[in-house]
Formats: sequence, C-alpha cells, structure tokens
Amino acid sequence: MPTYKIRGINVEFPFEAYDCQLVYMEKVIQSLQDRSNALLESPTGTGKTLCLLCATLAWRKSLGSFSTGRNAIRSQDTGGKNSEGPSSQSESSRLPTIIYTSRTHSQIRQVVQELKRTIYRPKMVVLGSREQLCIHPDVSLLHGKTQTNACHFLCQKRTKRYCTHFPRVSEFVKNNPGLGDEPIDIEDLVNIGKQSGPCPYYMSRELHKVVDILFAPYNYLIDPGNRKSLSIEWANSILIFDEAHNLEGICADAASFDLPSSLLTSCISEAQNCVDLAVSRRDQSNDTSYNPDNFAILKALLLKLEKRISEVQIDSKELGFTKPGPYIYELFGELNITHKTATKLIDTIEDATVLLEEDAKTSDPQKTKGTVNRLESISDILKIIFKSDGNDAHAKYYRVHVQEVEVKSTDTFKGKASRIFSWWCFNPGVAMEEFAKRDVGSIILTSGTLSPMDSFAEELKLNFPIRLENPHVIQDNQLWAGIVPVGPSGHPFNSSYRTRDSPEYKLNLGNSIVNFARIVPDGLLVFFPSYYLLNLCIDFWKNTGVTSTNSSTIWERICKHKLPVVEPRQSSLFPQAIDDYMAKLRDNSTTGAVFFAVCRGKVSEGLDFADQAGRAVIVTGIPFAMRNDPKIRLKREFLDQQALSQKGSKVLTGEEWYSQQASRAVNQAVGRVIRHRHDHGAIIFCDERFSKQNHQSQISLWIRPHLKCYSKFGDVVFTLTRFFRDAAISCPVKQKSTQIQQPGEKSSRDKIISLDKLDQDKFLKSLIATSDKSRSIEPSSSSSLSSLPCSSELRRVNISSRLSQILPANRSNLSFNAQKQTSSLKNNNNSNVEVKKHEVIDLVDEETSSQLSAPYFIKKRKIENPKNENLLQKCESGIREVKKEIAVERRTEFVNLETVRGSSSSNSNSNSLACENEEKKGSTFLIQVREKLSDGEYKEFVGFMKALKSKAMKIGHVLQCIMGLFSTPDRLPLLQRFKDYIPAKYHTLYEEYLEKTKTNDAVTVDLL
Repeated sequence: MPTYKIRGINVEFPFEAYDCQLVYMEKVIQSLQDRSNALLESPTGTGKTLCLLCATLAWRKSLGSFSTGRNAIRSQDTGGKNSEGPSSQSESSRLPTIIYTSRTHSQIRQVVQELKRTIYRPKMVVLGSREQLCIHPDVSLLHGKTQTNACHFLCQKRTKRYCTHFPRVSEFVKNNPGLGDEPIDIEDLVNIGKQSGPCPYYMSRELHKVVDILFAPYNYLIDPGNRKSLSIEWANSILIFDEAHNLEGICADAASFDLPSSLLTSCISEAQNCVDLAVSRRDQSNDTSYNPDNFAILKALLLKLEKRISEVQIDSKELGFTKPGPYIYELFGELNITHKTATKLIDTIEDATVLLEEDAKTSDPQKTKGTVNRLESISDILKIIFKSDGNDAHAKYYRVHVQEVEVKSTDTFKGKASRIFSWWCFNPGVAMEEFAKRDVGSIILTSGTLSPMDSFAEELKLNFPIRLENPHVIQDNQLWAGIVPVGPSGHPFNSSYRTRDSPEYKLNLGNSIVNFARIVPDGLLVFFPSYYLLNLCIDFWKNTGVTSTNSSTIWERICKHKLPVVEPRQSSLFPQAIDDYMAKLRDNSTTGAVFFAVCRGKVSEGLDFADQAGRAVIVTGIPFAMRNDPKIRLKREFLDQQALSQKGSKVLTGEEWYSQQASRAVNQAVGRVIRHRHDHGAIIFCDERFSKQNHQSQISLWIRPHLKCYSKFGDVVFTLTRFFRDAAISCPVKQKSTQIQQPGEKSSRDKIISLDKLDQDKFLKSLIATSDKSRSIEPSSSSSLSSLPCSSELRRVNISSRLSQILPANRSNLSFNAQKQTSSLKNNNNSNVEVKKHEVIDLVDEETSSQLSAPYFIKKRKIENPKNENLLQKCESGIREVKKEIAVERRTEFVNLETVRGSSSSNSNSNSLACENEEKKGSTFLIQVREKLSDGEYKEFVGFMKALKSKAMKIGHVLQCIMGLFSTPDRLPLLQRFKDYIPAKYHTLYEEYLEKTKTNDAVTVDLL
C-alpha cells in the first residue's frame, strides 16, 4: 500500500494516488494542522471520500494512537464531556474527535464502506435514528416523534411494558471493549442487538462517547436538540460535512418554521383531547399525574394565537404581511408567551404528547402505527424562537411573514382561515456560529458541487481560508461540453419568461432534442428550469411538428430514438419513474431512454447515472427561482439591506445570491454525467445566456476547460457525433451495471440496472482471463462482532472498487504546464509531498516539488511489454477486439496457478495456447453454472466474483456465499471445480468447506 508524506504526515492510501488526490489530501491536512476551515470541491469519481478519510485519520493517528479496545473503556470511565482539567481524562480522551456527517443515512453507509477499504482502524460508530436502529417489535413499526415518545415511555421502569433491550446496553458495551474497533454500520448494530439483546440505538449512543470518529447525518449537528444529546468534547473537534452543497439551505430551514392555520387548528383539537383525557383519568381512577388545567391553558393560548394571526391585516395578497424578525417577540408577548413562560409551555406539550400516546395504545394498539402528535410542532417552534440562552440577538436575521393561501379541496385539515404564519431565517450562519462558540478545531465542507464558492462561504458567515476546486481525473477525449445558443433554424435559445412561451423557442428546442436523441447513445437526461416549462414544452411537442415532409410530431420523433420518462411532481411516484427509466434502458428496440427532469428535482440531486445510464445531460435554461415567491423576495431584500449597511466590505447582494443559486443548481444537474474515471459523456447547455462570461465563470471548474460556444447548430451536431464515435473506440467499455440510488433510501430499496446474461458472461470471462496476480486478497484480522451478511457487502461496492482499476499519477514528474493550471491551484504549496512503498522516498525533487499542482487531465501511462505483444480475442458480445495481456504477465488468482506455470516455460505461442485453453475452460464452466443457477442466483454469483476481484469482500465471505449457491447435490460437481478459480493459498480452507458441505455439517469458518 503506497504511503505519501504530505506536510510531514504519512498518509497510507489504498491505491497509487492521482495528482488531484494528493492536492486534495494536502488541503485537508493543511486545514487540520492550521485549525482552519476549508471548502473543498472535487468532482464525483475522483475518490473524494477516500482521500478525506485517509488524510484525516492519518493526521489524527499522528497525534496519538486510536482509542481502541480496553483503552476506550478506561477513557469512558475516567473522562467525560464535563470533566475539569487534564487530570480527569486519559490522554486519548483529550485527542480531537472527528465528526463526519453527510446528508442521508445511505450516504453514511457508503462512507463506512470506504473506511473498510483503508488501513486505518479508529474507534468508530454510526449514529442513526430509531427508525433505522429500533428492534422492539412494536416501537420499530412507528415513525417520527410518535416512535420517540413510545421509546421514552417503554424505557421507564415504572411501565409494565418495560423494554428489555434498553437495560442490556451498558453491560454489553463494557464486556465488549472491541466494539467499534472494526468498521461497523447500522445493519451491524441491528444484527448485534437481535443476536445479543442490547438496544442498537442506545448502544450507539453509549459508544459514541469514546470513539475517534463519529458518523452521523447533518441534523445531528445542526439541530440544537440532537447536538445537545451528544457527549462530545467540542473543543478542538473536527467537523466534516460531506455532500455539503445543500448545507446553507439545510441550516436556514432548520432555523425557520412555517405554521399553517390547518396545523394550528389540529393542535387546538389535540389540546382539547388532553383536557378530556386528564379529567377522565382523574375522575375514574384518581390519576393526578396529568393536570387538566395545564392543557386548558395550552388550548387557550393556541386559540389566542390563531385569532391573532387571523386579525393580521394583509393589504396585498401577493406581498403578504411582513415585519422584522424581532416583531415575533412582540406578537407572542401579547399572548404572555415569553422566555420564562415558554419553558413551562414546552413541558406541558411534552406531557400532552405522552398522554395522547398512552391513550392511543390503551384504546387501540393497532392505532399507534399511524398516530401523529401535531402538538410537538408547537414545541419545536417555541424552541426556535426562545433559545435556551435567553438571547434574542439572532432575531435580526429573520423576517415575520403571514401569507394568504388557497385551501385545496383535498386538504385533510382545514382551518378557519387559510393563512401561513412564518418566521424565516435568512442567515444560515446562525446554525454554524454555534460551532465557532464551541471552539472546534476545523470545519471542512466538501462536495462535488460547491461552486460558486464565494457566495457559499458568505452565506455561512464563516471564514474559509483554505479552498480548492479540483479538476477531474478524466482525459480530454472523455468529455464534450458545449454551449448551444441557437436551434436548428437559427432561433436563439432563451428560457426566460419573455421568450419561453413563443412557438419558435419550443419548436427549436424540440427539434434539437430530436437530433441529440439520435446522436447520443443509451441514456439521455434533459433538465428544465421548472415543471412549468417542462410540461409546457412536452404538451407543445405532442401536438406540433407535422409538416408536408414529416408526418410525425416532435414527441413521436423523440420517442423513435429514445423511450421517454418524465420526472413526477409527487415524491411517492419517483421510485416508479426510476424503475421505468431503467427498464427502457434495457429495451434493445431503441437506442436508449430519455429522462425529462427539472433542476433542483430528485433526478438532479444525488442520483448516480454512470456509464450507459447517462451519456449526456442537456440543460435547457438557467433555473432562476420565482422572483415573486415571498421567501425569495425577502431573502434578496435582506441581503441588499445587509450590503447597504456594510458599505466598503465584500458582502453578497441579493442579485448575486439569486444568480449564484441558479448556477449551483445547474452544476448539480450536470454532475449526473461523468461519474468515474472510465466514464465519458456530453454536457449540452441550450441557452444563449450561458455564453456570457458571468454565467460561465460560475460553472464548475472541472468543466470550464472543455467548454466551447458554438455559433451554428450544425457544428454542434458534427462535433458531438464525432465525439461519441471516437469515444466508442478510445474510451474503455464498461459492463452495463448502473446503480441509481435515491438519496435517503435504505439499501434494500436501491434501484439497480442489473447485468443481463451476456454482460455477466463478458465480465466473468474477463475476470478469469485478465485479473492480476498482484491483487490477491491479503488476510486481515476481523472481529466476530463486525462480520456482515454477504448481501449487504455486495450492495456497497462503490468508488473505491473503481479506483483500483484506474491508472495512477505519473510520479516521475509532478510539475505540469502552467497554462493547464487554475488560478486557485497556482499558489498551492505541496513541497512536503512524498511517497513510499515500504520506506518513505521523495516523490519529487527539490526543484519541482514547490510547483506541485493538479492538472486538468492526467495522461494515461503506457504499459510496455517488450517481449510479448498483446493478444487479440473476439468476444461473444459483439465487441470486435479487446486487449489482453500475456498469460505469463497477467495471470489471476482465479486461474489454476500450477497449470499456468507449466505453460509459461514455452515460447509466446505456447503462452497463447495456454491462454486459449484457460478461456475455453472458463467458458465451459460458465455455461454449466448458468444451466444450474436461476437468474437471481446467477446474478449473485457474478456479484461474488466481482467483489472477490475488487477485494470488496473477504475470501471467507465469498466462500460462504459460494457454498450456499452450490450446496445442493446436483451442484456439488461445480463446487468442486470452483477450486480452480481461487488462489492456491486458500485451497486448504476451501477443501475444509467442501468436506463439511458434503457431510451436511454446519460450516463455521474464521474469516480471513
């Protein structure tokens, strides 16, 4: 494993690193050493997460050993977050804690898999919600705050239905000091709970007190309640926000609220129910634990609030009623709700939710599954308004707004007045400043799309002295990026409200997409600025386009080349749309599918359209938000007022923010193409406004060097056709295996475009023929608590498996043409970057080390073989020729090594014959495997082989899974022959498996 010395820190990296990866890790370590904040942008496919983990953990390891084993328990016993002075804590407990957050649990799951690829083994844990971790048979069926209340209720010893999992946590953690020493995921915690009894949720809460690195979703840091529950020494801790492109919006939303009249009416109804229940309990069973007078006061206050909101005079329905943020204290003061009384009111609401929960369980146990206590939303609102420190200074960043709304006929809860009472935060830094107060060491924000960075940093009100906009690892011939200002007839493309309704615009856009659908192979993504424009154009295309020379509509001509899918507005219909798109991609009757979507929609956020799933992205316009939207209008006014009050300083104006928000949405959409090193695709900007310098400067840095503006549509067609023609020859062909994972989904709902039988065969044959002996799986220690089911291992093959297949940086010279460098990288000081295999050696000489920077492209290194020429082999798939290495040079652990050695003593003709014999042998074996296994089993078999090659699974896991597939009597001969395709050093272990399988004994094997 290569070791790179970066700024004096030895960083062990699983693969030979690219130059842009070295630059990225250098920036991470600089941030950690200088206690500075960093904004780091690196495109998808550049190994960003792996670099971030390796650099951070290498720095942490340089400070002291990880808190593993018994040391962690002693640290927990002797230290704590409230300990005074160094004498009360162990040395390890004073070392900084790394808190690694991402947007969703599924993204955290992928990060943990990346950690498994590294050599680093810090004490770690993943924090999840009760929905992911609860194993109680009843509580696990609930959701949200209802589930939280039920959990709290059952953890109280005074209840008859006391949870049996909760009291086992402390003893289990104490008796298993190695828990968390190996990477564990949420599924692992759940399995431990089911097998050994402790509650996974509270086990993670207990374990997080002593870990070196903690993984959690954003809301665990941003939400004050969740943050308060963490037992972390915040001083000097390291906060990492991965996939941080939406962080400013998340922070602002977390500090804001909207209270519709319908919700307020429901809360009043619940308060009345609590009054009735408390009175009934007192009268029937003399139960005085709940005071009905408190609930009556709560109801009266809510009624007054409802009346007060309805009395607000709204002069303009479009503008609504707006007041400065501090006005909310005046309004609530009229209701006698202040800092002093708000605390009592919150306690009353908590009692009310518990009472309603108890009543639901008593009256109808099945009813609790759908129970929702809306009163808790009032509690959340009060906590946002009345901070625990009693400080009202944050109110100046807010605006009070009351808006008239139309009540839909389908609304479940209809209020007496159709109004929404809002308190909007326009300074996301309100949430982030909490970390500055706690003296954290460094805050690192990273994503594939942070540009434009200036507005991002200004919004969060933090100083980010360290910034990086990394280039991609792709070559020039892998990306076509062009601005198309005019259509086929020469009519300009401009999706602004002034021109988007014109028939000429829609006609030219439709005809352009017909052309692109014909040229672009496989999957095509088309992003519109809004649902309005998407529906407007599609309706027009379905009824327009018929001419004297063409009897088909534009829509019919699009469908001739690509089967269409349209992104639905309703979130519930989105999984079905993804399934539809994947099915149409597999349809061989056309040249692919086209997905019509919107910027800022689900398709543009977090989905991976790699390889054939997304060969091109078309952006039909700049997605400016609606100017007359109250929140957008007030945000712009707020920023303009801030700029006027701070003349002379660099402050973001409302117009700049408005423009840069649209640009960030564009960058997020075009990021769906080029998902890894071997991918290729096109980015097409169909709007003349992209030709302006101010818009081009806000496009992601890695795209800009490839960007070209075309004055004629014919030139676009010509160059794009040539690009895909050349790419089919020069770019590596990937198997059709595209994982499209929805953000926030559990892995059981991952949507995967599966390999068809032909592609599976192609993969396995190439696996048998061309795997490298040097990539054999190395034994490593494994805790019994960290073993995982095979299926969960297979789902998590991610970017690391791709990195093992791509060419490393040319380390002979890390100085590149200055014309290829960006201004943001010119001043990088990478003088301390070195690399070692077994010993640390200089990566560059003294003269060139100070010039280290990341180029826009990395040239592929040629693998020279002076003795033997590459063999050409025909593939059944129709691919005309593929390059193969000579059997002596490139022999895999899946091939019988003794047979290969016997043939390697001959000349090159003998080598060719040996290679052909191995191929025939492998082909015969695959045919027999296909005959014996079902479709689903065959796909599993392919996955096991892939995981074994990429080292995504340990050999023990693979053997267990293979034994399960071939354990029936009619499949045992295949199981015996499979020995030929595993490394010789594992033959003894394999024969032990085989013997026990034959005798039907239970196979228990120590994983390697």
